[in-house]
Amino acid sequence: MTYHSGSRAVQDRVGVRDLADHVGRSIGQGIRPVAAAFLELQPMLVIGAADPDTGAVWASLLTGEPGFVRATGPHRISVRGGPREGDPLTAALAIAGTAVGTIELDPRTRRRMRLNGRSTPTARGLAIDADQVFSNCPKYLQRRETYETVERAAVAPRHGSELTSSQREFIESADTFFIATVHAHGADASHRGGNPGFVHVTSPRELNWRDYPGNSMYLTLGNLTADARCGLLFLDWTSGAVLQLTGRARTEFDGEGERTVRFTVEGVVDAPGASPLRWGPPEYSPANPALS
Repeated sequence: MTYHSGSRAVQDRVGVRDLADHVGRSIGQGIRPVAAAFLELQPMLVIGAADPDTGAVWASLLTGEPGFVRATGPHRISVRGGPREGDPLTAALAIAGTAVGTIELDPRTRRRMRLNGRSTPTARGLAIDADQVFSNCPKYLQRRETYETVERAAVAPRHGSELTSSQREFIESADTFFIATVHAHGADASHRGGNPGFVHVTSPRELNWRDYPGNSMYLTLGNLTADARCGLLFLDWTSGAVLQLTGRARTEFDGEGERTVRFTVEGVVDAPGASPLRWGPPEYSPANPALS
């Protein structure tokens, strides 16, 4: 794994460069058979990219029957279908060569897999040629053992430039969200989790969260150091509502080694019932820190 200057800056500030080099050896370009099998069991995929017209970075949810995502070779996956109508990444995913980051998360097993590369539209959806493939530890993943699929609601998404009171309440009750970031040569998608309340909304256009210790590679924070644009995706696991935010983020370091990410909202897409998946109640990760 070759880190760019943004990740190196964060690794050096935290003092984990050697550990990051060791962990980075787990990142490859190939999709192993166990990873291919994992992909085919999942009913959802989170994908992040930048809008080609505005430059705004968004994270979106793709869903389908298990098998809708599958490996078609050692370096490529195919996705049957695409973003829902009105999704902010529709234009980006219609262009060949778009840099994308993806994360496949299975709440039933607390496993996740990340694959970053370039997407190409196909007759049935899209294909992604992998540049980076890796799995991560199950920290901060909430277990949800069951789900069912219902018909997707045909409700037009609501657009805005700041958060409403109900959206603020929804974010502050979340135990999981996804974050898409970009850098000069690609994109990345990851997740953040914690006990409800770990995300704080301080105004209609500002929110923040504490950055919990992870794999020490600092891909997300490194990307934000190099390019502040990012997209957040919040899911209502029981109703299927999808809340997407785009904006910019910065990381603050305190004197005790803790980090806080502060996000400024620039765009909001609120799509009630956009996901057909309905998940059971969460079992919170034992790794979640207590809220202060």
